[in-house]
Amino acid sequence: MKLQPDKSDVQSISGHGPGWVGVGSEKITKSVILSSRGERIDWPSRTFEDLNADHFARLAEVDAEVVIFGSGSRIRFPQAAWLRPLIARRIGIETMDTAAACRTYNILAHEGRNVAVALLIEQPA
Repeated sequence: MKLQPDKSDVQSISGHGPGWVGVGSEKITKSVILSSRGERIDWPSRTFEDLNADHFARLAEVDAEVVIFGSGSRIRFPQAAWLRPLIARRIGIETMDTAAACRTYNILAHEGRNVAVALLIEQPA
């Protein structure tokens, strides 16, 4: 059974590992926001502890129906108050570890959904 098209023009994540994600043949080693509409935005945070309300306000500026937050090597939830700008714009947000966020983003993007993913890329110790 064919579940998705053979070829898609959406920006997709080609791989991931400790301290990096791949977009096409490029390896990204810093936190980033990607969208199914082709946007790539630096998301200046090196650790979960670096995150603050401004990081999530930036996500609300991305034109997406849903944002997937990849919280690093393990699932960690942002403070509820940080999500207010997203809620005000009626943008859904889902939190998962970065590996799961990569997989989920690819599925939704290839379905033609208007989705963005905010990936916290932590460098291994």
